[in-house]
Amino acid sequence: MSTTRSALTEGDIRTLVKGASADERAASAYKLCHAMESQPLSDEDRATAAEILRVMAADAAEMVRRALAVTLKSSPLVPRDVALKLARDVEGVSLPMLSFSPAFLDEDLATIVRLGGPARQLAIARRPMLSSAVADSIAEHGSERAVMTACANDNADFAETALQAVMARFEAHERVLATIAYRQVLPMSVSEKLITLVGDHLRDHLITHHAVAPETALAVAAGSAERATLDLVDQAGHAADVRGFVAHLAGSLRLTPSLLLRALAQGHMTFFEWGVAELAGVPHHRTWLMIHDAGPLGLRAIYERAGLPARLFAAFRAAVDTFHSMEFDGGARDLQRFQERMLQRFLTQPQAAGREDVDYLLEKMDQVSREIRAEAEVAQSA
Repeated sequence: MSTTRSALTEGDIRTLVKGASADERAASAYKLCHAMESQPLSDEDRATAAEILRVMAADAAEMVRRALAVTLKSSPLVPRDVALKLARDVEGVSLPMLSFSPAFLDEDLATIVRLGGPARQLAIARRPMLSSAVADSIAEHGSERAVMTACANDNADFAETALQAVMARFEAHERVLATIAYRQVLPMSVSEKLITLVGDHLRDHLITHHAVAPETALAVAAGSAERATLDLVDQAGHAADVRGFVAHLAGSLRLTPSLLLRALAQGHMTFFEWGVAELAGVPHHRTWLMIHDAGPLGLRAIYERAGLPARLFAAFRAAVDTFHSMEFDGGARDLQRFQERMLQRFLTQPQAAGREDVDYLLEKMDQVSREIRAEAEVAQSA
């Protein structure tokens, strides 16, 4: 092996095979691995190097095997059989290989995830790239930490079914759900399922950054079960100093598109106006003119200037148009009537929702009606 032997003496190779101590053999192993990695090898040299690596992988001393695993963890020189042998070794040897080695096939990694235990699962989840087959295995068999690590890896190819499997396994684990929510790209079905599982902060992120049907955004705006958000929306409608309240929310990064939509869904137009003005950096009187412009361009222009997500424009447009069509009398049913009209208007938009979504929104309208009747019954019995 001409290239390797130019860097190693015959004595080095003899020491690797028959060295008196583990320390001596480990030193020779490190030197040989470094030489293999740093110099070009012919086909003959590579075959010889592979045989020497097999000798190292079978050495009784852990430090020799670790020298091989650490030095050549990312090298294409390691044969698959050697990589698989090291993957079954102690963690100090196996984990560097599992984290980086290109020698493994996808089926190898998927099997190790299924059988190898949490430490090996985590090492695989940290690999720079994960195929869909490996991501599927982690979704089904991975520990919580391994699943979180893989989901946080945007180079992990998670299929829609795999993400659905993760949500089913960890639906009560907010930390796991957060790693899914913060992935760069999510299928709409995953986003909308997450909305029903996560807290308010993550829900805002999903509505703002991922594909969510406008009707879903409206449903969340009109019927959020999160008490903290409802309180905040209620404050938005009753704040004496709306401008100051909006500035405070913006300063604490709580003036989110989701909050604006929820407030608008409850008829708090003044808060919406000031919120858009704050985000757009445009005086309130000019913002008011653009929001309430009878033409089609004013609202869109100020909406885009405020940096609000394009995918939610239809929902905001429906809410603003509904507000304009309402006559508020200050009565107890203003809110319910507004929500009913907003949902009705959206359902009659040209971009009509699918049948399932239409049924869902009709059910939402029925729910509002039931709440009205329940409130009336309570008032009569008081």
